Amino acid sequence: MTGMSDAGTGCGAGAGPGSAVSGRRTRTPSASVSAELVAAAEAVLVRDGPGALTVRAVATEAGIAPMGVYNRFGGKDGLLDALLIIGFDRLRAAIESGDEPVMLDRLRACGMRYRQFGLENPNFYAVMFEDAIPHERDSEEVGEHAGAAFGALVRQVELTTAAGSIAAADPVEVAQQIWSCVHGAVALELKGLVQTPDPLATYKSFLDMMLRGLAP
Repeated sequence: MTGMSDAGTGCGAGAGPGSAVSGRRTRTPSASVSAELVAAAEAVLVRDGPGALTVRAVATEAGIAPMGVYNRFGGKDGLLDALLIIGFDRLRAAIESGDEPVMLDRLRACGMRYRQFGLENPNFYAVMFEDAIPHERDSEEVGEHAGAAFGALVRQVELTTAAGSIAAADPVEVAQQIWSCVHGAVALELKGLVQTPDPLATYKSFLDMMLRGLAP
């Protein structure tokens, strides 16, 4: 995307990274401005929720003129794509972060980390899975990152199957079943619809029951 001078980003002379000692404006690196806008978009999303994510709100948060958002991301949809990529990358990292020596324990912990991700990142979860910010379609790049997150779960299923702890003739099918179950449970909890007094205990029991159903 094309670069933009400080005059186009709304940064005042002497007040931003593009200012010079002589007072003449210099160009702020485009990548730096893009990163600032994405960071601002995340701040608005996390603090104020999906409904507050607008081009103007992000530009104000970043101290950059709204036109900077359009120049670098094409508008709100491009910003949302950047946030979705961040969200799916973090979810993949959560799925892959386990180091439990027993693979069945690692798969169970994977389910626990999925819940933790959802509860700690409710606004990200909403835009990733609930279309909280409607837009026409995700970019191909977003699809790749979402697929990578699911692929991490597939690999956990493959490793647990190889260890003889579960039976999964088709790891992709089993991973889809697991994802469907844990997503449903987390979505209910985020909506405050869990009817039992201890949602964590209920979730742990649910994971155990699900894994018993996959026993060889």
